[in-house]
Amino acid sequence: MDIRKISIGADYKSGAMHYIVGQDVLGGKYVIHLIQEENSAYKIWIIRNEEVLLWKEFKTTMPISLEYNIHF
Repeated sequence: MDIRKISIGADYKSGAMHYIVGQDVLGGKYVIHLIQEENSAYKIWIIRNEEVLLWKEFKTTMPISLEYNIHF
């Protein structure tokens, strides 16, 4: 399943950081390309001009909420 959004932090509404595929980051220079689960961690990949880079990695010891793409 494709992860659409990841929220990291204990307080979802006011304290968590939210990352969404397609969201502009780093002053609009990059876009979130992929959110991936791998080896008990979540990785956020960003893209600019076909260059894909690993931007952030979160371990599952942190409170994490996921939203998935649902294709009807």
